Amino acid sequence: MSYLRAFGHHVPDLVVTNDALQARTGRDATTMEKSSGIRERRYAPEGTTVADLGHTAANICLEKASLTPQDIGLILFSSGSSERTFPGPASVLAAKLGLTATPAIDIPVASAGSLIAIAFAADLAPRYGNILIVASEIMSRRISDADPDTAILFGDGAGACIVSPNEGFATIADVSLSTDGNFADALQLPLGGAIEMKGLAVILQASRRIPRSIEDLLTKNNLKPADVGTYLMHQANLNLIRKVAAALTVPEQSFFCNIDRYGNTSSASLLIAASEWHAANPKPSKPIVLAVFGAGFNWGSILALPT
Repeated sequence: MSYLRAFGHHVPDLVVTNDALQARTGRDATTMEKSSGIRERRYAPEGTTVADLGHTAANICLEKASLTPQDIGLILFSSGSSERTFPGPASVLAAKLGLTATPAIDIPVASAGSLIAIAFAADLAPRYGNILIVASEIMSRRISDADPDTAILFGDGAGACIVSPNEGFATIADVSLSTDGNFADALQLPLGGAIEMKGLAVILQASRRIPRSIEDLLTKNNLKPADVGTYLMHQANLNLIRKVAAALTVPEQSFFCNIDRYGNTSSASLLIAASEWHAANPKPSKPIVLAVFGAGFNWGSILALPT
């Protein structure tokens, strides 16, 4: 048995509004919001790394969990925008936390990596103890004004989560993970290049596969979509979240959303959303579902039950 114990997040101070991007990309600010639900996003300052953002989020999460770095048995770090191919930010974060022997593993799966890390942690926590999951992205450096429809979507930020084998506010009851590499080219970051995304293909596949994953997971656990108190989903696009809610025939209000303020922060978005939601709801009383869809294509869902 493993538990969600705490969340934390950190976003850069610089706010980039749709008006600011309109001047840069030529895309109408009102149309940006209508097509995505995004009003503003955050950009990291020059010289800041994904490990830097992740370190701040990790410390906030540790404090909320009443833990120190020495209480962590394993680090899983998700990022699709790391500054180099290898080594990844996981080992850098471990060093920043003062850890010299704790295993630190990278999961470089954009958008979906944080949920994959939680899924792995649910199985690994009984062996390793408290597991620190960090997802950090600086997507503002991976976009190109030559593709404004993609550039306007992304922002920077970091989220963190502690999965514990012995205590927490919710039990990780079940997990569903899937991959279909036939669509891998629809969302990619070539070496030395900028993000390339076939938006219609991503939305079409995500709007079909996310509800199916959630429904299958709930059915397996004798639950219905209406039984879930809160859905925490990767903040890719508000219209996608609305499509998923409609497919599940549940109110949009059951999906926590903060995409309007942060944009799409890739793998960090799920944990940033979860951190803000949990701060306002420290003792949930109904089941929680986490869901993502991302590069690969990789997608999945997690069912958590309040303790």
